[in-house]
Amino acid sequence: MILPTTTFAPGASPRIDTAEGVAVHLDHLIAMVPQLLPMRERVGAVLPRVNPKGFAGMAKVICGQQLSVQSAAAIWGRFEKLPGALEPQSYLLLDEETVRSAGFSRGKFLAVRTIADAVEAGDLNFAEVDALPAEEAIKALVALKGIGPWTAEVYLLFCAAHPDIFPAGDLALLKAAHHGLGLDERPTIKEMIGLAESWSPHRSAAALLFWRYFAILRDKEGILL
Repeated sequence: MILPTTTFAPGASPRIDTAEGVAVHLDHLIAMVPQLLPMRERVGAVLPRVNPKGFAGMAKVICGQQLSVQSAAAIWGRFEKLPGALEPQSYLLLDEETVRSAGFSRGKFLAVRTIADAVEAGDLNFAEVDALPAEEAIKALVALKGIGPWTAEVYLLFCAAHPDIFPAGDLALLKAAHHGLGLDERPTIKEMIGLAESWSPHRSAAALLFWRYFAILRDKEGILL
């Protein structure tokens, strides 16, 4: 493997919304952390996950909180068909009964209203947040009621294609780290944050690699550590 010789200036690294962008980050990540090479060789191509940006993207992430992929997809399929559901101004015109009929809980209905209110009031500009460094972007989003660190991180990774996000609280990532890095036990969230810090500014590519690795272990070997 030819190791990359370039480095990224702050804010200059490519987004991870294309296979090429992910590959660039993985090349640099493996050069920094060679012990991840066996994981990359095992999984093959690591592809991006691309969701809508802005209000619609955040609504989709909130929809998926604490649900299986299948359940979240079914609820989202009903929600996105509601007239006006994907724009903040028109979402605010929807009543709770209508939104909950799609499968949203009251908490999720209110969380999305909070986002819509913030956008309409000018307190939240997704384009500006998406361009911030990772920690600043997360801080801006978790300041809103109903948005926790996992929700903010998943939005930034999957919707904004931010290159430097690692949702350390995600159980699949913790399991992948346990097995793939040959750790004696599954790392705690705090330990995982510490490990991932040294992978900046390529943490999003690391997260995609770990998710892909976990999926292969689960599907081919039934490993559910």
